[in-house]
Amino acid sequence: MNLVGISINHNTSPLELREAVHLSRSDIVEFIPLLKKKYFSEGVVISTCNRTEIFGFPESSGLDPEPLMEVLMEFKSGADIKPQHIKRYFSCGAVKHLFAVASGIDSLIIGDSQILGQVKEAFEISEDLNFAGSVLRRIFDTATRVGKRAIKETTIGEGAVTVSYAAVQVVEKIFANLERKSALIIGAGETGELAAVHLHDKGIGKIAISNRSVDRAEKLAGKVHGEIVPFQLLGEHLHNYDIIISATSAEKLIVTFENVSSAMKKRRGSPVVLMDIAVPRDIDPEVKKIDNVFYHDMDSLKIIVGQNVQKRKDQIPLVEKIIMEELIGFFGWYNTLDVVPTIKTMRSFFEEIRKDELEKIRNKVSDEDYVKIEDMTRRMIGRLLHNPTVKLREFAETGANINDVTTNTMILKELFNLDHPSDNGDDTGSKINCKEELDKK
Repeated sequence: MNLVGISINHNTSPLELREAVHLSRSDIVEFIPLLKKKYFSEGVVISTCNRTEIFGFPESSGLDPEPLMEVLMEFKSGADIKPQHIKRYFSCGAVKHLFAVASGIDSLIIGDSQILGQVKEAFEISEDLNFAGSVLRRIFDTATRVGKRAIKETTIGEGAVTVSYAAVQVVEKIFANLERKSALIIGAGETGELAAVHLHDKGIGKIAISNRSVDRAEKLAGKVHGEIVPFQLLGEHLHNYDIIISATSAEKLIVTFENVSSAMKKRRGSPVVLMDIAVPRDIDPEVKKIDNVFYHDMDSLKIIVGQNVQKRKDQIPLVEKIIMEELIGFFGWYNTLDVVPTIKTMRSFFEEIRKDELEKIRNKVSDEDYVKIEDMTRRMIGRLLHNPTVKLREFAETGANINDVTTNTMILKELFNLDHPSDNGDDTGSKINCKEELDKK
């Protein structure tokens, strides 16, 4: 298989370069014709915040990835890609890498489930632009199955691995029913926004945003269908909320011990959860001494995140096992692409002989006898070809005894003078045992 791929990702390049080469959906739609014109007969471009990757079947054999770097730099002017910024993949390695991406084990955040949808969307763009054939479709269908199996059969995507999500998960453990609870998010930056979105997705009953910049507060409040609490009046509103998550960039404390003590008196002891996910801290840590106040800061949340990250890492071998199973299955199918035309040609060859011999006796027997002879010869040919057909398929589908597949296919062609063009436009004459190929590396 001559599939090639290049990857610029969080392991190979700095954030500045990843941002420079990032391709939006409209960019990809413009970029694909350039690849189609000169380099690939079919291919796919995947671009997210942490990776830009190009996969494809070259128009000519032996395509070096370097020209792909050049065309990408031309398209994204200002992107200075060096050889050390890209990782190259070929054949089995390219397919395996794609499966690893789809499963989330190659993500910056291990087990990231968003990447699966991004992989599917990337293929859909290529398909819409007539840049994807049957082999590529099978590869991406299998990649999708790998991602779904990883989610279903392992816990690779479970447990919070960001501080914002960890804060929300801790809140869930304290309050069983979030629909009846209210939350105040202090700070409308990236961390505060993530916390607000997570709470909204969890079905929080009421949510409010407080931020020094009113414009940013309004924008985030609109996103999560929340209200706004004036930043300068924070202390007066704290008692109205069961959950308070603070994530500002302030240099001094925003929520003091006195603020919380006063709020708790107004709440008459009703529990409150305070999540301080700011650096430096926004909330006076002494508030944890107040009855019915559940306080967490970055240190305690990072411990939770670290534990969850390790749990996800422990699942990687299970996901890799799924990847290998799907690799073997895919290349089992791939290896039949050359066998199937041979089988069809062989059956056509024998069918022509059968019809030719039947035609010779057509006028020498009665119609009734002719029907019987025709039926008998058809069954005879079917029985004669049954075993070689089954054996060839078995060899190809298991991915084992690949030399036997090639040898037996060639023997059949030579013995019966069978000759046929390849049906699929790819180099399927070369059988692949992906497990053996990867083991060698």
